[in-house]
Amino acid sequence: MSSNQRPLEAGIVRDFKVNMSYGRYLRLDEVLSAQHPVSVPEHHDELLFILQHQTSELWLKLILHELRAVQRKLAADDLRPALKGLARVKHIQRCLTEQWSVLATLTPSEYAEFRSFLGTSSGFQSYQYRAVEFLLGNKDRRMLTIFDDDPAAQELLLGALEAPTVYDEFLRYLARHGHDVPVSLLERDVTEGYRYHEELVPVFTKIYENADANWEAYEACEEFVDLEENFQLWRFRHLKTVERTIGFKAGTGGSSGVNFLRKALDLTFFPELYAVRTEIGVVGA
Repeated sequence: MSSNQRPLEAGIVRDFKVNMSYGRYLRLDEVLSAQHPVSVPEHHDELLFILQHQTSELWLKLILHELRAVQRKLAADDLRPALKGLARVKHIQRCLTEQWSVLATLTPSEYAEFRSFLGTSSGFQSYQYRAVEFLLGNKDRRMLTIFDDDPAAQELLLGALEAPTVYDEFLRYLARHGHDVPVSLLERDVTEGYRYHEELVPVFTKIYENADANWEAYEACEEFVDLEENFQLWRFRHLKTVERTIGFKAGTGGSSGVNFLRKALDLTFFPELYAVRTEIGVVGA
């Protein structure tokens, strides 16, 4: 009868007194001991809640890492590697969106068992999420006041606030490659949140209607649209998970909850890339 086991090959490393182990490389002792439920008595489902948010923060850390690299690549006219970075961010976004389905298994009665122990802590206070928004264009200096007691968070956000956005770098790239991006956009105050500029739409119209001659710029535009669409899907999934779990209760951080989250769906990163869709193929446009 088969033992239903496979033999351990002779070459498999067993001695880690000197050799690097998997756990040591990943510092699993630190990672796996970073979950500290606060409910009394400890509620079974609080571990799910903690892990959901901790893993989200790890993914956000990687998104920030990738977006900064995209900015550098665009500034150096290395479009292909920049697009590779955006493609990786898109895959991370899908992971983040799918995670909501796990948290959605937490029923309202289960969450109510430990929600009061969270105090005023809230996902609204995720400084990495705010930094991602800043790098993509949704900048709001008022957000820095949320982190007055966290110098490291303030430093991260201030850096993202004062740097050109990924979209700014893309527009500068287009200008350097012969596209008529308005000078006012190239010289805009990058600490301000990005707003729609109608005069930019003809630039994208020309790219889209002459895709063969502008293929790299055309492809990049579609990557940016994918990025924004994925972000909006994440926002929507967040909204529906919160609605499913707490209904229309106020958020633990003081927001109105679902109604506040719903307003985020009106925020945009790359408005002209959506506006151009109305213009493509219009006679006389």
